[in-house]
Amino acid sequence: MSRASFQIHVTAPFDFQQCLQFLRRSNDEVMHVARETSVLKLFDVDGRLLLGDIRETSQGLVIVFPEDIITSAEQEHVERYVRDWFDLDQDVAAFVRMAETDELLRPLVREYEGLRLIGFPDLFEALAWAVIGQQITLSFAYTLKRRFVEQYGPSRKVDGVTYWAFPNPETIALLDPSELRPLQFSTRKAEYIIGIAQEMTDGRLSKQQLRNKSSDVMHERLLSLRGVGEWTAAYVRMKCFQDPTAFPAADAGLHQALKHHLGRSDKLTADEVRQYGERFAGWEAYATFYLWRSLYGDV
Repeated sequence: MSRASFQIHVTAPFDFQQCLQFLRRSNDEVMHVARETSVLKLFDVDGRLLLGDIRETSQGLVIVFPEDIITSAEQEHVERYVRDWFDLDQDVAAFVRMAETDELLRPLVREYEGLRLIGFPDLFEALAWAVIGQQITLSFAYTLKRRFVEQYGPSRKVDGVTYWAFPNPETIALLDPSELRPLQFSTRKAEYIIGIAQEMTDGRLSKQQLRNKSSDVMHERLLSLRGVGEWTAAYVRMKCFQDPTAFPAADAGLHQALKHHLGRSDKLTADEVRQYGERFAGWEAYATFYLWRSLYGDV
């Protein structure tokens, strides 16, 4: 059966407006267009580019395809993507119960009630974005990502607006690192991203291979990739695999948020941050995400 829209049931707590505010945090975002009440996203389904308009309903979400009729298989693909993107299968109520007992997290889960851990369902995008963001400011990372996507990603124009999907690894695997230098990628980062693309194209790395592995096994496999260290491995587990125990302990934003909420003038030590990870045990990723969210104002 073909259709131009479908609904996704969502279990509480879920607040689409909270998610939209997070998605609007950068004016240089190229992978979606977050508006006041909806988000437009270009889905690459086996080479077919489908523009979806995601909105809130009383039951959860509805995804409308203003330009397309989609098949049942395409609906299944898009629904799985959206569920992973907004972490809709997570029992967030359990996190809220834990957070309500923690004096640091309690005000955050009340202020951002219904926010889900918004991720990157595509493994190549998650890894490439993490590598792009290493040791540079977040704003410059968004600039590099936009250049990368607009140079190598598939696109579709609708009503005069161009929408983009992330470059696929098959395209990037064929590049020479020198081809990314004009975009202001360092040679090392270019090598890392191309190397990851080649591993995926060769069948040595895929989301399916890692999906059902233990956190430790997944972490070690990610660490085996050139350019992936502890922070990147934890970040990808958190944002691509919805692993609630992932904890990017060295993350600068996490340190900044903890310092702010604790009223500290000095830097936290690595041991102190790890102790907070132990305090949030089982929900380290969600605690980190809510702390990150607290760094942004209303957007």
